[in-house]
Amino acid sequence: MSRRITPLADPVPGPASHRLAWLAADAAGVPVGSAFLRLFTREGQDHLAELEIAVHPAERRKGVGSELLERAVAEAREQGRRRVVAGTAADTPGDAFLAARGFAKVLGLTFARLDLSQAAQAAQADADAVAARARPGYRLRAWEGVVPDELAETFTASRRAMDDMQVEDADFGVVVWDVERVRAAARAVAERGDLLHTVVAVDESDGSIAGFTEMVVPGDGEGDGRHYGTGVLPEHRGRGLARWMKTESVRWARERHPRLSGLLTDTADGNAAMRAVNDSLGYRPTHRELRYQLDL
Repeated sequence: MSRRITPLADPVPGPASHRLAWLAADAAGVPVGSAFLRLFTREGQDHLAELEIAVHPAERRKGVGSELLERAVAEAREQGRRRVVAGTAADTPGDAFLAARGFAKVLGLTFARLDLSQAAQAAQADADAVAARARPGYRLRAWEGVVPDELAETFTASRRAMDDMQVEDADFGVVVWDVERVRAAARAVAERGDLLHTVVAVDESDGSIAGFTEMVVPGDGEGDGRHYGTGVLPEHRGRGLARWMKTESVRWARERHPRLSGLLTDTADGNAAMRAVNDSLGYRPTHRELRYQLDL
């Protein structure tokens, strides 16, 4: 059966990337698959392209995915990218597809969920009380949306807490944060209608931020919220700050958004410390995802 691949492009490029796309259709013009290629444009990540391929289950094993992959990889080379990255759920057709086409498996991620039902809240009461105890020399502070001006510089500096994140052999490039990028990220969440909530641990000796955790809640306050980054600067680790901040973030979500049903998080399989924090707060694994890379 003849097939047509139509190239498309995202009409609104983002501040750090832009996307290309291909739509596969059968002879009757019915879509059977798609590919999206995100080309990162900021210095430190401009060697990367991120690939997403989807094929209708009834059309798999007919060469649709392979043809889309060939188009996308050729474009990545044309655009001067040195590495294509892709993610997929473990033990799925996507997992087997990437492994069979030269991609190397470089990172495993465990996804987990905290049930916010009344029963789950009661089960966590004791753990939350312990985690909520003050940490000598630190205080918590929180805000919604864009970071307050007086904390912008120290909050931006605290982003280096993620620089040594345990990501096995995965290449995420070098993300260089400045105040405007931090503010732009917060504005992007608001523009799509969601709410960004940030909790930080402040070092009382000098007022600097020692660590942070971020959560995004749907604009209507229903469904599941999602934890974004959680990090503690190396010089402040070993004091329980991550659990303290994350516990406060969960408490805020329960009190401010009682219609939320759960909270989602994901952690690299090698990050035993953060997985232990999540386990202690009642998060339960839901599934695993894998990150693959193809060197060009």
